[in-house]
Amino acid sequence: MAVPKVCGIETEYGVSLRGAHDANPVLASSLLINGYVEHRRVGWDFEDESPGRDARGFGRDGGQAPEVETHLVNTVLTNGARYYVDHAHPEYSTPECLDALELVAADKAGERILARSMQAARRIMEPGQEVVVYKNNSDGKGNSYGCHENYLVDRTVPFASLVRNLLPWFVSRQLFTGAGKVGAENGAEAVDYQISSRADFFEEEVGLETTLKRPLVNTRDEPHADPQKYRRLHVIAGDANLCETSTFLKVGTTAIVLAMIEDDFIGKDLSIVGPVHAVRTVSHDLTCRATVDLTEGGSCTAVELQWEFLRLAQKYADEVGLEECGGEVAETVLVRWEQVLGALERDPMGLDGTLDWVTKLALLEAYRERDRLDWDDPKLALLDLQYHDVRPERSLYERLVRAGKIERLVAEDAVLAAVTEAPGRTRAYFRGGCLARWPEAVVAANWDSIILDVGTDPLRRIPMMEPLKGSRAHVERLFHRCPTPAELVDALAQ
Repeated sequence: MAVPKVCGIETEYGVSLRGAHDANPVLASSLLINGYVEHRRVGWDFEDESPGRDARGFGRDGGQAPEVETHLVNTVLTNGARYYVDHAHPEYSTPECLDALELVAADKAGERILARSMQAARRIMEPGQEVVVYKNNSDGKGNSYGCHENYLVDRTVPFASLVRNLLPWFVSRQLFTGAGKVGAENGAEAVDYQISSRADFFEEEVGLETTLKRPLVNTRDEPHADPQKYRRLHVIAGDANLCETSTFLKVGTTAIVLAMIEDDFIGKDLSIVGPVHAVRTVSHDLTCRATVDLTEGGSCTAVELQWEFLRLAQKYADEVGLEECGGEVAETVLVRWEQVLGALERDPMGLDGTLDWVTKLALLEAYRERDRLDWDDPKLALLDLQYHDVRPERSLYERLVRAGKIERLVAEDAVLAAVTEAPGRTRAYFRGGCLARWPEAVVAANWDSIILDVGTDPLRRIPMMEPLKGSRAHVERLFHRCPTPAELVDALAQ
């Protein structure tokens, strides 16, 4: 049986430092995080970091392991999330979640945290200076930054099986995960507007890198859990989404597909010829009717590929069940998946307010018609950027939300609660609970351990190698019984 699909999203936000002589993005990112957590910053424990470990057991010629920048600002929040400077971007990594709806709330909470960070940064900056943040994937100058997903996967599943099934999956799912983008980059064929903001930046089918020669399937083997039992599938082939339905489907459908792969349920070979080229082919076609060639012969559209995956998923739900990929939430994923595919087949523009790429396209077309703009008009590029502006008063997306034109899946109260409260069904609850109760005692933390100062030497490291242990059900009573971290450590040792 498939293991529970514990999941999370890491978002690198675009950042701009305005009004300063030195517009250093690392400085801008640091100002955001320091402003948000100015009173108490909990360090990140890098002891278990190993981003260079390759799932294939080797490194490709010329491949480079990602750098671990231990000197940059790095902290942990009471909601169990990691908030830090990654290269030249502020990155928010959600706490571990157990279904797609829970993750939508955690991801949206990240947007609220970044918005609050911009306000906090103003208090520690010179007059006239401002840090502005965008939840997008490209600066329009040839540079791309990622929105990565993570899924808990059974270690015994052959990595080759993951690759074979995930390549056609990643090529086709951009129909509902794409954030949309004006123009093309990275040497891709010129286009007015495309479905995915990341499609032009993928150059390999499989690989370890994340910032160059980007692969569709990333081989980083850093489980952040018991390495004998689990791997963490690190997905970099996705866009940063604002529409909640896009995020919901992106995570919910992928969790189901992974469960099917683990249970060896996908008997049909859906492999396609030239996946890297196919990603661009699909992204550049707004009608969703472009075809890709199948290795078994013939061709099909991305929508048709998605129907194949959906039919398998529906059969899987009937014969095996969806308990390990979200239970009732996963059942809702199946319903929404079918509805969205039907709409894409009929007329993609019917998904205005539901999917990002369609919503943004409808918005830009309205401006084009009103102001008689060509697609290469710089004003459209600025409007594209403004759609992703995290400042509520400046964001075109948030303007649509306020106008009631965007489908919401999570109530705003739940999003605001997720800013400070960790999900209750994973180890994030324990991590966040320790930080909320004893912030001065938490010396450092990472995904699979936390280090406490109990008032005597030595410091105590508490391992958390099982993602589903440390949940509310496991430790809430323990928290109530233990008023100090020393008592907590003693209780855990019994």
